[in-house]
Amino acid sequence: MTNSIDDIADEAKAFFIIGSNTTETHPVIGYRIRRAIKNGTKLIVADPRRIKIAESADVFLQLKPGTNAALLQGMAKVILDEKLYNEVFIKNRTEGFEEYAKKIGAIDLNEMADITGVPAEKIAEAARIYAGSEPAAILYTMGITQHTSGTDNVLALAGLATLTGNLGKRGGGVNPLRGQNNVQGACDVGALPNVFPGYQPVSSPEANKKFSEAYGAEIPDQPGMPMTKMFKAALEGKIKGIYVMGENPVVSEPDICKIKDAMEKLELVIVQDLFFTETADYADVVLPAASFAEKDGTFVNTERRIQRGRKAINPPGEAKSDFKILSELGQKLGLKGFNFSSPAEALQEIGELNPKWKGVTYERLEEGGICWPCPEENHPGTPILYGEKFLTGSGKAQFKAVEYKPPAEVPDAEYPLILTTGRSLYHYHTGTMTRRSDGLSDLYDVEKALISLEDAKNLGLSENDRVILSSRRGEVEAEVKPVSDLKEGTVFMTFHFAETCANQLTNSELDPVANIPELKVCTVKMEKV
Repeated sequence: MTNSIDDIADEAKAFFIIGSNTTETHPVIGYRIRRAIKNGTKLIVADPRRIKIAESADVFLQLKPGTNAALLQGMAKVILDEKLYNEVFIKNRTEGFEEYAKKIGAIDLNEMADITGVPAEKIAEAARIYAGSEPAAILYTMGITQHTSGTDNVLALAGLATLTGNLGKRGGGVNPLRGQNNVQGACDVGALPNVFPGYQPVSSPEANKKFSEAYGAEIPDQPGMPMTKMFKAALEGKIKGIYVMGENPVVSEPDICKIKDAMEKLELVIVQDLFFTETADYADVVLPAASFAEKDGTFVNTERRIQRGRKAINPPGEAKSDFKILSELGQKLGLKGFNFSSPAEALQEIGELNPKWKGVTYERLEEGGICWPCPEENHPGTPILYGEKFLTGSGKAQFKAVEYKPPAEVPDAEYPLILTTGRSLYHYHTGTMTRRSDGLSDLYDVEKALISLEDAKNLGLSENDRVILSSRRGEVEAEVKPVSDLKEGTVFMTFHFAETCANQLTNSELDPVANIPELKVCTVKMEKV
């Protein structure tokens, strides 16, 4: 997030929520948003479903799955045509506006309306609210990123914020809401294939030398392989073993049949998790891990805030903290730098190697969390990014216009429906933890395929009828639930239930830049059992 939760909730004059079912997947932030709306903050919501938060929206844009870029470029077109942009910000803090304006100016708003299924006047109304509310905050999640055009979608959002000057100020920004505790922190400390801790490129000679010396090993200067390509590589025999830590790819990845084939082919599978997962069924070695309450350390939340985690109870049985497991494993492998006596020592090393964390210490965290960048110990942290400059050579934001590209699959005679996936309020991800809760299971224990009232009528379906959903990759049997919040031609499922696994159907085609699969759009057909 470029901004903090507090300043967005307290200062924003408008929220633009797109690709995020905020009140169900981020209920604490969702509560803050609803409270702000009651106090007069405007709300724009864009989603293929009429989600709960849309009931509070000043404008609801029910777009077709996979058409986000067309919607966003349509909004930019209106802002430019009606001169609603921030001329001072553009002049002083940006580059490339003329070329951007030329490309956006050539867009036909009515064509964007046809692509998205959203009336042109609705797109215009949303653009006027966003541009006319200073400051305005964008909030999004994987409904934006999990597309073959995910990178373009994010660039289009950044274009709107840059066009209106909603960067580097309280209450504004472009704010991706992270899905789970410490997703942000894992990326910050280098759990990515192309960067070291602090997002220092592995291809940078200076960074590579620094980390090679620190780790006592020669580190390749080319990016590694993203997880989304590993299973294909395993099928091709290019990867022999895999170490899965806190992930359940046999349920969460797209095109599950191929994932299972890859797991079978691997010579070594190590799984480290709190519970025995579906992926652990394929494991040669299972390492039982401790939960957050059973270990010391730090977490980084969605707003880049580094916080202390304090051990409350001992882990059960043979379970150990992830830190202890990795430290012991590194020492047994004879690797340098794995003999930390405590997580505090590891944090100190992070600060020595990562300039963005240099000023963060356990002593300071006793007084409360700190948002990075925090370059020195007397620095207060940075809740809002880009207040003075952007991370470009010139220090100015770069405009980049993108073109709408359709999803990898579009409906046809054989597969006439679009399936999109998401989460529910009651369960998280593959249900590894939440489905072990009797209370949550009492509230939601059976997966249902949500379909529009029109599709239910056309297919002769009633609630609780069982259907077979098929795609080009597999099929799954599920109960159906006709709902009024979906447009004709759209099906929605969560991926919490391994026994009704939506990811047997989803598409593994990747965004060419970010290598994220198109989990949010695939074509299916539906037949009554």
